[in-house]
Amino acid sequence: MKGFWKFIFRRNLPSTSLCQMDFAVLGLGDSSYAKFNFVAKKLHRRLLQLGGSALLPVCLGDDQHELGPDATIDPWLRDLWEKVLGPHAVPLDLGVTAPAVPWPSRFTLQLLQEAPRKCSEELSVAGTDPQGPPSELQPFLAPMVTNQRVTGPSHFQDVRLIEFDISGSGISFAAGDVVLIQPENAASRVQQFCQLLGLDPDQHFMLQPQEPGVPCPERLPQPCSVRRLVSQYLDISSVPRRSFFELLACLSPHELEREKLLELSSARGQEELCEYCTRPRRTILEVLCDFPHTASAVPPAYLFDLIPPIRPRAFSIASSLLAHPERLQILVAVVQYRTRLKEPRRGLCSSWLASLDPGQGPVQVPLWVRSGGLKFPETRDTPVILVGPGTGVAPFRAAIQERVARGQIGNVLFFGCRQRDQDFYWEAEWKELQERGCLTLITAFSREQEQKVYVQHRIREQGPLVWELLERRGAHFYLAGNAKYMPAGVSDALTSIFQEEGGLSSPEAAAYLARLQRTLRFQTETWA
Repeated sequence: MKGFWKFIFRRNLPSTSLCQMDFAVLGLGDSSYAKFNFVAKKLHRRLLQLGGSALLPVCLGDDQHELGPDATIDPWLRDLWEKVLGPHAVPLDLGVTAPAVPWPSRFTLQLLQEAPRKCSEELSVAGTDPQGPPSELQPFLAPMVTNQRVTGPSHFQDVRLIEFDISGSGISFAAGDVVLIQPENAASRVQQFCQLLGLDPDQHFMLQPQEPGVPCPERLPQPCSVRRLVSQYLDISSVPRRSFFELLACLSPHELEREKLLELSSARGQEELCEYCTRPRRTILEVLCDFPHTASAVPPAYLFDLIPPIRPRAFSIASSLLAHPERLQILVAVVQYRTRLKEPRRGLCSSWLASLDPGQGPVQVPLWVRSGGLKFPETRDTPVILVGPGTGVAPFRAAIQERVARGQIGNVLFFGCRQRDQDFYWEAEWKELQERGCLTLITAFSREQEQKVYVQHRIREQGPLVWELLERRGAHFYLAGNAKYMPAGVSDALTSIFQEEGGLSSPEAAAYLARLQRTLRFQTETWA
């Protein structure tokens, strides 16, 4: 991809390079990001510049749409096939697969009658004899040291400060880096899934790819138990996509259930699918419970085609090795919310982590570290302005600990939460650093007065300080937290400060902010 991208944007390519090429660009994006479908738009423009002829306008799939990317992809694909199949007929010896016929499964699955003598699952435990730093294929099994709730008992959200012992792991990290954790499905869910599909969790199986060049899942040992497959690999708690219903319909022997599944997977059934599944966040396991005859008939080999693998979850590291040697801390907001379904919706990883209690016996969590998006200045005199409401403060705790240990000065933290006695994370630590002259702390407690006060309001109030640090002292500005409203509010506050304190016009203020972003003096880490 990088080679192609570099080549296609070479300035010496003639404007007629692609004059004999018809093309169409489909972008998969998420409109909660500032540069929504940036690559698709740029590629489309570049292909036009080089003389290509666009069959259709660029399609911008949006994961935030209620119907998902399919809302735009469906009509676009229909138009594309009309354009393509008009001048280019399908060869006579090639047919179109009928909608109700399932494609072959990616793997064949052979159930073993006897358990293997040597447990391959124990032999493949990662982190026992690491080759190089821990990674997704070989995570470090980190002992959990503490798992402490840090929000008040009456607070609406359970937030945990979790500490891991990483001694002997070879793991090293700096402020701004993230830790990836591989979660598991709850034992009760695993049992329910196995009963539904008529699987014996203790039975072992072997996998074989159907086609050459297709590798078996590297995270699964061979042979593997059904229990391990369901607990550690299949994401039965995820919300299924349309393709799940499409394949499930092909596998269903039950006429009524098959009709309903075909309806939910059809283009005209997308509103109903959204109402049934996407809006209430109904999980794969719950859908299978609603189609019991189909679930019990699913061939085990098709589980790898039906259900996506559990993806690792990334958390900002909330501690510095300079302050906590051989330890790694994270701040985890336990995801739980209600929809119209009876059972509350729960985040897979955060709920799993919250359920682990090192006080009841040893607990190990598979993890590894990767570089994060935030990079902090190494020079002693470069100040930093850190804006971290809620759990967004986590990476900034690591940065402040690191900077204080190195004697770096000019640490300014804007922290926001609801109430100081409920979710003021690390209050004592911040105040102690403030008393030592190592930190300037500015707080916004949104629910402690009639009018809600957020970090962007405090930034505006501190306009002279912010302008002085950015313009005269070359400060770097950092923002972390929820992507919904806060980043736009902070950007608006900054442009107002640039106008009021710096005397810039509105276009000049916008250009000043863009220059800070371009030179990495304004960095963000936000999530939807």
